[in-house]
Amino acid sequence: MKRILRFAISGAILTLLLTGNLLFAQQVPDPKVYDAVQWRLVGPFRGGRADGVTGVKGSDHTYYFASTGGGIWKTLDSGKTWKSVSDGFFGGSMGAVAVAESDTSVVYAGGGEKTVRGNVSFGYGVWKSTDAGKTWARAGLDKSRFISRLRIHPSNPDVVYAAVLGDIFKPDATRGVFKSIDGGKSWEKVLFVSDVAGAVDLVLDPNNPEVLYATTWEIKRTPYSLESGGPGSKMFKSSDGGKTWDELSVKETFPKGILGIMGVTVSPLNSNRLYAIIENENGGVFTSKDAGQTWERVNEDRNLRQRAWYYSRIYADTQNEETLYVLNVDYHKSTDGGKTFKNFEAPHGDHHDLWIDPQNNQRMIIADDGGAQVSEDGGTTWSTMMNQPTSQFYRVITDNSFPYRIYGAQQDNSTLRIRHRNDGAGITENDWEPTAGGESGWIAPDPLDNDIVYGGSYGGYLTKENHRTGTSRSVNVYPNNPMGHGAEDMKYRFQWNFPIFFSPHDPKMLYTASNQFHRSTNGGQSWEVFSPDLTRNDKSKLGPSGGPITKDNTSVEYYATIFTGAESPVKKGVIWAGSDDGLVHVTQNNGASWQNVTPKDMPEWLQINSIEASPFDPAEAYFAATGYKSGNYQPYLYKTKDYGKTWTKIVSGIDSEHFTRVVRADPAKRGMLYAGTETGMYYSKDDGASWHSLQLNLPIVPITDLTIKENNLIAATQGRSFWIIDDLTVLHQAEPVIETKAFHLYKPQDSYRIDGVKRASATAGTNRPGGVLVYYFLKEKPKDELKIEFFDDKNQPLRAFSTKGIHGDTLKVKEGANEFNWNLRVEDAVGFEGLIMWAASLRGPKVVPGIYKVRMTMDGQAQEQSFKVLADPRYESTQEDLVAQYDFLLGVRNKLTETHETIKLIRAYRSELDSLETKPENLEAIKAEMQEIEETLYQTKNRSGQDPLNFPIRLNNKLAHLNSVVGNGDYRPTDGAVEVRQELTEKIDAQLARFRILEREQISRILNIEEMRTKLEIKK
Repeated sequence: MKRILRFAISGAILTLLLTGNLLFAQQVPDPKVYDAVQWRLVGPFRGGRADGVTGVKGSDHTYYFASTGGGIWKTLDSGKTWKSVSDGFFGGSMGAVAVAESDTSVVYAGGGEKTVRGNVSFGYGVWKSTDAGKTWARAGLDKSRFISRLRIHPSNPDVVYAAVLGDIFKPDATRGVFKSIDGGKSWEKVLFVSDVAGAVDLVLDPNNPEVLYATTWEIKRTPYSLESGGPGSKMFKSSDGGKTWDELSVKETFPKGILGIMGVTVSPLNSNRLYAIIENENGGVFTSKDAGQTWERVNEDRNLRQRAWYYSRIYADTQNEETLYVLNVDYHKSTDGGKTFKNFEAPHGDHHDLWIDPQNNQRMIIADDGGAQVSEDGGTTWSTMMNQPTSQFYRVITDNSFPYRIYGAQQDNSTLRIRHRNDGAGITENDWEPTAGGESGWIAPDPLDNDIVYGGSYGGYLTKENHRTGTSRSVNVYPNNPMGHGAEDMKYRFQWNFPIFFSPHDPKMLYTASNQFHRSTNGGQSWEVFSPDLTRNDKSKLGPSGGPITKDNTSVEYYATIFTGAESPVKKGVIWAGSDDGLVHVTQNNGASWQNVTPKDMPEWLQINSIEASPFDPAEAYFAATGYKSGNYQPYLYKTKDYGKTWTKIVSGIDSEHFTRVVRADPAKRGMLYAGTETGMYYSKDDGASWHSLQLNLPIVPITDLTIKENNLIAATQGRSFWIIDDLTVLHQAEPVIETKAFHLYKPQDSYRIDGVKRASATAGTNRPGGVLVYYFLKEKPKDELKIEFFDDKNQPLRAFSTKGIHGDTLKVKEGANEFNWNLRVEDAVGFEGLIMWAASLRGPKVVPGIYKVRMTMDGQAQEQSFKVLADPRYESTQEDLVAQYDFLLGVRNKLTETHETIKLIRAYRSELDSLETKPENLEAIKAEMQEIEETLYQTKNRSGQDPLNFPIRLNNKLAHLNSVVGNGDYRPTDGAVEVRQELTEKIDAQLARFRILEREQISRILNIEEMRTKLEIKK
């Protein structure tokens, strides 16, 4: 019996050891204890690529667009403002959106974009709304990956067609045209060509919805090529709602040879009149006057068909049979059936979709690389693209300025740097500017001078920008322009998104990488090569890209390159390199020798997307790899503790299709990791042994990069701009035991003495509020009272807030995690009803830098935490200067309060005296003296905001003006301010003394002044 028991105990210990990671994984807090911490949208509000648009027939101002990476957006005011309607339901890349004409509350959205460029993202099937986008439900085709068109029957919203490209990275049976007759509950594949060709365009005859036209496209993307065109590219017609199809591309007059992408449209005024844009050696704009039986090329202008795979959309005007539009870099309009075109520009180039109102051809919405814009005058003017936070960023880095700036390269636009916070109410265009480099590159601010910035772009382009002087210099390693060429003959292969970064040990050492590592210590004047080729250098994967018809060599598909790199922040000369063809190298001697340390169990040809050198140990590193361009959507995260001799795969808890793009280590808490994937955010508190969602309120969007600064976590997204978590310390502190406590007060993050207002906006980024953020958890709401109080280091009370209300300010709380923001200001001066002043303020001063304490008391039980208030480093003021400012403003506040309480008393006494039935003989004299005191203290004639321009301000306004001017910034009061305050205070004190004599010697003999003071909460 003892022996059996011994074996049982041993087995239990063994099980515990074997499942230690799993058990540890369970020891994480429920998100309810910390989810008051939320992601904040920084911006910019500058549109990224959109691939699908639609308006609403019968509505003058309602439109939708499908964002590539950013979900579905809707406007109710013709593009003045936009709102995401997919958040909370789905997200990611969207390729199509359609509204039912017969019931405009029915909207369908299709995931995955047709613009299959190098940073393309797939989607998650079809979604349906029956309340005009307020709520959504899945509607099938979950694994379709890329949906390029959705078409709805004009009289039956349950009949819907989908043009599905399918998985463009590998052979896939979910391709072609699909039809649903039950609103997306089930789908039938009605047109299929092959497992490498999907449907790219689809149109219903506006005069007969049983007639459909579809084009299929043989398209494939690999890590090293784009292949547009092949036997699977065809055009079809159905006359029976998709039951049978007639291939039009075999007709005698259709262009011969290899076909690529094709767009097709039908004139609503003549069902026999078709137009098509065709990729072919003899391609261009074609027309048919017999519903597709014969074709004639009417225009071969290469401006209409350049870079065909990215464009090739064509649209018939809804009011004129001879008018049509072709989308390309510009959008082109013909009024003579396609024989001639005029080119036009919307607010951004590279156009991808167009909707024209069937009833009014002046109403249009266009999709392009800058989002979506609306026109209500036929394209003469368009709404702005500067109100859509759908930017796509490749990488993110910060600088050392204050407030620090976030840097990134926006796809299809410029690089930029943007303040992560400001002193105002929102982050606007005033807070950001373009910087070095181009749309695709890494960015590296000079650590010694943040106004010097290095940035990359495609073709190995590398620039040095001086923001102070406004000058720019090209400092390419090897400025041999590669455009149009494959990578096979290049001396140095620079990827579209090649690395650029500074050494954490030598602020003059700048690194960049092609297939070899380069470094410069003279600002790019000269470069040293200090590595061999660190790639597989497979010559079979270095040829031209684009396919058999139209080549497309931009360096997106340049392969066998160093894709990421990092130097250990702990030890100089330990440098890691990861290639896009699946190799990991490290040097421990500053490049004198390199070791191939690629994990043995990792699939070949993965792209090493990011490497993170540990902030604690030079032997430790992490990397994120991806194989999605080979059709492998699994997550790949690895860590090493011995310079890459051995690696551990760390993906437990990450969804099997959330392929990984980035991993970062928290420099303030060892073992804390963050991972960005294609579909969600994760964190680990056990060095990657287990992962947990950190999505919170972040939209579903590809996370391309992460960085950590001042306990902030910043995310670069591919479709929703930059987002930030302002306080990681809460996540550091969160533990499972908190869930069992009645309440828990987190230690607040040290906070800068800076203003700022957090306010929701449809056109600006959300700012971080000024002051300190206090987070706490409540298992249940308080039975009696919850009170939050702040104290200085001498335990003197500064401010208090309560659920019972203090001075009319009631603290609102909820079960679970809560956030409270104290703006670091003590109580404001007391005002009174109807107070009007000019250029003056009642606000209390901000506390000075130092150590403070917050106390939270719930139903009699208290917890305390300390925190620091930090000086705003933008000011040169000393601590003594700030103490002098605080004391000055506190004195002003106190004197204002005393003044205004006196005015309140005067008014209360006057009202009470007037109500007396028996009037004392000296009543009028008392009232006259009170009026004279009041009017000396305050301009009683002011009744509106600009009345002070007519009725001169009095003493209180003049004193309150000092509160504004001396409280502006963080400075010692000027000598002039001190002099004016003394003068004003003396004059006010004379009136207050006069009033106290009147009160004591005359009013108190008539009224119960103690009772009245108590009612007004005024103390002597």
